[in-house]
Amino acid sequence: MPPAIATSGLTRRFGAVTAVDHVDLNIEEGEIYGFLGPNGSGKTTLIRMLCGLLRPTSGSATVMGCDTVRDSEKVKHEIGYMSQKFSLYTDLTAMENLTFYARVYGIPRRERAERIDDVVRIVGIGDYRKRLASQLSGGWKQRLALACALVHRPRMMFLDEPTAGIDPVARRDLWNLLFDLAGQGYTFFVTTHYMDEAERCSHIGYIYFSKLIVCGTPNELKQLPDVTPQGMLRLELRCPRAPYAMRLLNTFSYVQDATIFGDVLHVLATKGAENRIPHDLAGGGFDGVEVRPIKPTLEDVFVTLTRSKAQERNV
Repeated sequence: MPPAIATSGLTRRFGAVTAVDHVDLNIEEGEIYGFLGPNGSGKTTLIRMLCGLLRPTSGSATVMGCDTVRDSEKVKHEIGYMSQKFSLYTDLTAMENLTFYARVYGIPRRERAERIDDVVRIVGIGDYRKRLASQLSGGWKQRLALACALVHRPRMMFLDEPTAGIDPVARRDLWNLLFDLAGQGYTFFVTTHYMDEAERCSHIGYIYFSKLIVCGTPNELKQLPDVTPQGMLRLELRCPRAPYAMRLLNTFSYVQDATIFGDVLHVLATKGAENRIPHDLAGGGFDGVEVRPIKPTLEDVFVTLTRSKAQERNV
């Protein structure tokens, strides 16, 4: 079985600007692949090439076994796309939007009702069939958009920041829906800026200024040598007045980085710092400091990689 997505040296230039630079991907069917990177790094350009909407300058790509250049029309029938911004017709009901997209995708009239019923059941919007799209909450709008993208039964889905601007409960519900669909054989290519969502993906790719920097499972990325360099360790600190303690920590020569996570501090420091920090903070008026070693988070991974690449660019 061919991979859901395979690219080799995929590159796109706009004049002197290289938007995507020799990207190699191999994504298996049934995966939820998270694609991360700062704004302007090439995520949207890559997706447009994978959807057959933009020709690469060089390199090649296949989606569900179809070449994105030679078989671009076939690719468009194999995929579904859900944009970050709600793009359905707000003056139509949920049912009218679904019917419109079923017609756009060329679904025969005799099959439309069954297809629409299927996606209504899958995304759970049965109670909102007759409601105007403009009257739906953010979470239900996203479910409707997903239903419209699924109505022609694509095997591959591209989701561009699908949970941006919706509440935490709606976010979790939507992700549970994606897990359920992945279990039925759907493949998802998801862009997100939320680290907790990246943790949910089976594999992650990180693009920075056109180049795919790393690719792997969340656990593999956390174990990259650069994330916790040799001779360093990551610590969690509990202490009073954390913001003030952070300022003091950043003055210690053995502390490389300190930041706040909720009501605790996360610190990257040289080995042995777990013994020095309580003493040195106490000297600054911070008593009762609790210290324990921790593993890096995905945020640590991407902050480290971004800073490293930014330094390379500035050299």
